[in-house]
Amino acid sequence: MTLMTRTGVEPLRIRPEEIEEAAKLLYIRALKILPEDVKEGFARLDATETDARARAILATMIENIGVAERTDNLLCQDTGIPIFNVFIGRHVELDGWALKQALRRGVERATREHPLRSSVVHPITRRNEQTSCGIRVPVIHIDFIEAERELRLEMIPKGSGSENGSFLEMLIPADGVAGIKRFVVDAAIRAGGKVCPPTILGVGVGGTSDLCMHLAKIAATRPLGSRCADPEGAALEEELTAAVNALGIGPQGLGGDSTAFAVHVEVAATHITMNPVAVNIQCHSARRASATFTPEGVRIGF
Repeated sequence: MTLMTRTGVEPLRIRPEEIEEAAKLLYIRALKILPEDVKEGFARLDATETDARARAILATMIENIGVAERTDNLLCQDTGIPIFNVFIGRHVELDGWALKQALRRGVERATREHPLRSSVVHPITRRNEQTSCGIRVPVIHIDFIEAERELRLEMIPKGSGSENGSFLEMLIPADGVAGIKRFVVDAAIRAGGKVCPPTILGVGVGGTSDLCMHLAKIAATRPLGSRCADPEGAALEEELTAAVNALGIGPQGLGGDSTAFAVHVEVAATHITMNPVAVNIQCHSARRASATFTPEGVRIGF
């Protein structure tokens, strides 16, 4: 018997084995193939960079991207902390616990079968289980989308070099927009070359302290060329991108115009007496991969 939703739509049913296989493939794909928007970002920086040393460093990075693809190798030795963003459509039927376990099994299989270096350890003992998993890892974020019968998995392996470039400040309304700008520019200076620039600087503004930090990561892992849906946030993106690239930090922190591909901003409503601001930085190897499940099958992309 076929069960229908209350609206009369037959739900999309996804088996845990399908999720597991997709999680495995996405982890490996993200580590090997850079999204086209990031490659185009490199081309734009290469065309506008005025410093000779910076151009040479960019050329080396671009060659690394090509070598990784030609030899079916990793873009970077850091396999990162595996993060999954799960977007669930209105008529999708799945077992939430089974989904969580399937994502974990997929990560474990990718690490064991590829094989990959596990970068995940216990925070106190530093013990490495050699699975790229651990307590509360992989990190899983779930959201819901308007699409009828669609489930989208987005996989982001977040390396420690860029993740260490994370900053949070609980500003107050009196700090104004100038305070936001000052904090972001100061964060870029503090990070310097340690975050492997050119980078994508993700900025979260508003919400609570934890939501703000999450917004910064969403911003950092957005495709290049995308804009903040809020017009004030979009205007701030343009100003901050120009300001950060005027710092002269340059590729790998060795000087030049190409400090950041872009600054991305995400915003949320906040309390009348506070204005949290967070920065999360994505390194030049801005890796991600995605799988979209529909009634027609599974589509793999970025």
